[in-house]
Amino acid sequence: MYWRNDFLFKQLKYDIKAFRERDPAARNTFEVLMLYPGMHAIINHRAAHWLYRKKFHFLARLLSQTSRFFTGIEIHPGAKIGRGLVIDHGSGVVIGETTEIGNNCTIYQGVTLGGTGKEKGKRHPTLGNNVMVGSGARILGPFKVGDDSKIAAGAVVLNEAPAGSTLVGVPARIVRVNGQKVSPHLDQVHMPDPVSLELCKMRKQISDLKKEVEKLMGN
Repeated sequence: MYWRNDFLFKQLKYDIKAFRERDPAARNTFEVLMLYPGMHAIINHRAAHWLYRKKFHFLARLLSQTSRFFTGIEIHPGAKIGRGLVIDHGSGVVIGETTEIGNNCTIYQGVTLGGTGKEKGKRHPTLGNNVMVGSGARILGPFKVGDDSKIAAGAVVLNEAPAGSTLVGVPARIVRVNGQKVSPHLDQVHMPDPVSLELCKMRKQISDLKKEVEKLMGN
């Protein structure tokens, strides 16, 4: 079913359409199909992922590494990629094994969808639908970036983001959600630890009780 010719043709047609709609430099279908390394990387990944699912792991990696050599885009064959992904320019893009990418996402050059090197199993990010990742951004870890989110160029995302988020900075912080500015008084990075706050309150209460006991003992 996955590898039927009619399915492949529809998939390829949809991917080419996505490039033409989102890249103003794309003039026609022939140009996208023949000259765009992002398109070549996606076509090769579709084949490599099929081999990977069929347990032909060596052949899958061989195809993915050959594609990396010619396109400068490294996509592990285990990554799950939806329809309409546009990898614009694409040089230096790295997509890890357990990455999941939804439909109609856009990724620019130098992006890494990676892990922190500590986890086993699911260790790479999940992107929802219609996510845009700016050039040089890093998304590291097994969390989800919600639908319709935008990640600024050079941002380093280390935590989950809700749908409709706009993230900037190192480490990335959420500055907008669904077009609304996040309150400047809400620090998304250095939020207080509620457990520590409760422990501080308890210490103060114990200290006050000790003082009261000492007063009573003195009387």
